Amino acid sequence: MPQDFDVIIIGSGAGGGTVAYTLADTGKKILILEQGSFLPRETRNWEPSFIFGEDGYKADTTWEGPDGETIKPIVYYNVGGNTKMYGALLHRQRPEDFEEQQHKGGVSPAWPVGYDEFEPYYMMAEHVMKIHGTRGEDPTAGWSSGPFPFKAFPHERRIQEVADRLTEMGLHPHHSNLALNRDIDEPWRRPCIACNTCDPFPCMVHAKSDAETALVRPALKHPNVTLWTGARVEKLIEENGKIVRIEGTRDGEPMSLSSDLVVVSCGAIQTAALLLRSRVANSSDQVGRNFTKHNQSGISAMDYSNPNDTIFQKTLGVHDFYHGSPEHPYPLGTIQLTGKAHWTRIMGDYAFMDIKEERAREVQKYAVDFWFTSEDLPDANNRIEWTDKGIKFNYRPNNRESHFEFLDHFQEKYLRPQGFTDFMRSTKELEFTWHQAGTAQFGTDPKKSVLDTNCKAWDLDNLYVVDASFQPSQGATNPTLTIVANAIRVAEHLRKDWFASDGVSLEDYPLSDGYMADSAAANIEVPVFRSGDDDSWGA
Repeated sequence: MPQDFDVIIIGSGAGGGTVAYTLADTGKKILILEQGSFLPRETRNWEPSFIFGEDGYKADTTWEGPDGETIKPIVYYNVGGNTKMYGALLHRQRPEDFEEQQHKGGVSPAWPVGYDEFEPYYMMAEHVMKIHGTRGEDPTAGWSSGPFPFKAFPHERRIQEVADRLTEMGLHPHHSNLALNRDIDEPWRRPCIACNTCDPFPCMVHAKSDAETALVRPALKHPNVTLWTGARVEKLIEENGKIVRIEGTRDGEPMSLSSDLVVVSCGAIQTAALLLRSRVANSSDQVGRNFTKHNQSGISAMDYSNPNDTIFQKTLGVHDFYHGSPEHPYPLGTIQLTGKAHWTRIMGDYAFMDIKEERAREVQKYAVDFWFTSEDLPDANNRIEWTDKGIKFNYRPNNRESHFEFLDHFQEKYLRPQGFTDFMRSTKELEFTWHQAGTAQFGTDPKKSVLDTNCKAWDLDNLYVVDASFQPSQGATNPTLTIVANAIRVAEHLRKDWFASDGVSLEDYPLSDGYMADSAAANIEVPVFRSGDDDSWGA
C-alpha cells in the first residue's frame, strides 16, 4: 500500500529541523509536523514586560508534579520549538562526558559511542548553527578538526575587566560560543545587531540560529519538504514491528497519516509521553526514565562602585571547574554570562525575595549576571509518566551539594576579591526544563535501552528519535549543539541505509547562506487567515 510520505518528522525543533535539513536534498517526500504555529514577528518580541510576564509566548500547559502538585512549565510550542527562546550559547560536550564519570552525588554513565565519533558531526553542527569562538581558549574543550566558523564576539568594557581579573587569578576565561549570524569585522553583512534582547527573547531580525531560522526554513526551500503547523500527534500505531499510522489532529480536525520512516523529535518530555500513550518502543520499560534537566543557578554580582553598562553581555565563559578544583575532587560544571538582565526579569528571578522595582532597577544597573550549570545524574525513578490527567513529571533533583559548593567557591574566591560585594542567587526548580534529556536512552542492550546506537527504536523497524531523549547523560554543557550533531549523524545513517544516498560533509553546511527566514520559498501549510488575525503571522 503506498505511503502518504517517505519521511514524517514529528517536531520542528533542533533534532527534527536538523534531520529535515540533512535529508532535504534526497528528493524524498518529507513532512514536518508541528503542533504549534510560527512565533509572531512583532514588537512584543523585544518587550521585557511581555517576555518575562505571566504568559509571554509560553505554552498554556500544566503537568502533575512528583507530589501531586501542579507545575506550569516554561515551554514553547512553535516552529523551531524551545530554540526560539534559547540563549544561543552552544557547546560541545567534553570528551570525558562520553565516559563514566564519578560525581560527588553518584555516577554519570558512559555513552555507547565516544567523542571521536561525534567530532566531525560537531564540526558540521557548528557550521550550520554559525558558531562564534576561538579554539584553544577553553582548557577543557576536546580536540577539533577545524576552527570555529566565525570569530568570537569581543567583550565590552565591564566584561573585559572581569575577564582580566579572572585571568590574573589563574583562570582561563574564554569567549562564549554563540550561535548568531553576525560578521564581527563587517557587521553590516549579516543581520545580528548584538543587541540586549538575545537571552531569552526571540530574535526579531532572524539573526539567532534557532531551529526555524537555521534548519527548518532552509529545508523548506526544497519542494519535496513540507511543514504543517497546528498538527498535534496523539498516537503512533504499530503493526508487525513498524509504525504504520500516525494519528492526531490538524487545526482541530482528525489527522491520520502513513510514512515509510517516522522520526520523533518532540523534546525529551513530550517524546516520552507520545511513546507511552502509544504503548510502543518500551519492551525495556525504560521509556520516560532517567530524565535529566541540569542543576542551574544564577548569581547577580554587584560592585556598586562600577556600574555595568554592557549591552551585549553574553560573551564570557569559565570552564576551569568542569572537572573539579584543587578543593573539589569531582566535577563542578560551567560558568557563563547571561544576557544583561532587565529589571523585569530580575523581579521574576528573585520574586521569592519579594524584591521591589526600585531594588530591581538598582541590580540591573550594577550587576554582572553569572549562570552556573552542573550535571544532574540519571535516575530510573526520575521519569515521565502518561496518566489519564496527562504528563506526570516525577523528577527530584540530585547531585546538588556539589552544585551549591560550586556557587560558593566561585563567589568567595573569584568574585568577592575583585570588588563584588553584594550577591543575589536564584536556583531553577521544576518548571525550568530548558535542558531536558534522557527519557529514551540509546545503548547496545535492548533490555537496558530504548534506542540502538543509530537512535532507532529497538522494538520497531522504522522509528527513530533525534531529540535529547537519546542522551545517557548531559555533562554540564548546553545541549543543543549535541542534539544537532547527533541528528546529523542519524540523518547520515538514514541517507545511506534507507535511501542508498551519499553521506554528508562540512561542505553540506555552508557559511555563505545568510538564511534570513524571509528568503525561504517555503512549502508551508498553515491555517487560513481569518479576520482579526495578527497580520504578522508566520513572518
